[in-house]
Amino acid sequence: MLSDNELLRYSRQLLLPELDAAGQLKLKQSRVLIAGLGGLGSPVALYLAAAGVGEIHLCDFDCIELSNLARQILYDSAAIGQHKTEAAVARLARLNPGIKLHPHRVQLDNDNLKERIHAVDLVLDCTDNFAVREAINSACVAARKPLISGAAIGLNGQLALFDLRKAESPCYHCLYGSGEDEAIGCNEAGVLGPLLGVIGSLQALEALKLLAGLGEPFAGRLLLFDALTGRFRELKVARDALCLVCGRPHAH
Repeated sequence: MLSDNELLRYSRQLLLPELDAAGQLKLKQSRVLIAGLGGLGSPVALYLAAAGVGEIHLCDFDCIELSNLARQILYDSAAIGQHKTEAAVARLARLNPGIKLHPHRVQLDNDNLKERIHAVDLVLDCTDNFAVREAINSACVAARKPLISGAAIGLNGQLALFDLRKAESPCYHCLYGSGEDEAIGCNEAGVLGPLLGVIGSLQALEALKLLAGLGEPFAGRLLLFDALTGRFRELKVARDALCLVCGRPHAH
């Protein structure tokens, strides 16, 4: 059931016939993990908390630096030096005291991902490290948990949803293969803050759709956004039967 306070707090989204009280209740009962609390994780966390996702696990190992503040909108100048998880929990609790927040100040790896991903319904990859992205993908494949991946660097952004509950779904490795680590990060190539807001907001939107069962999930597609021209492109992504991660049987 939704309380009177919740009915008022979420009244504008409850007016949507596609969501209604039943969809809001699904959001309240949902558990998500946000990996990375930087430029992408900031809008993701704010929007999911504001929308009433009931339980949010927040993973990041870093502390807040002055150079973060131009794009990581979860934090302010007073938070410089704090752990991102600590500052994020404080900010999100002020935004919505009715949800559960779980900080995890760890560097995500194969050893600790399994337990954390089993505890949630959906994972949002907001990291900027290829090895960590691969580890998150492998854990999601093994646990059959959907994964929403966002990326932004320079003036280009990407969004993909891998619904790994479905046997025919591609995974992150199907799309990028072994790839090469993005040796050039935001600290070298730069990035414009609102671009991260665009991609992070789309990640949050897809998360709410998937959790509440709204519309058509963005599965099996890759969305590319060119901030210089303001243009979006969409590519189809097929499952690779020979994929080293999802193309062979795994012990679950």
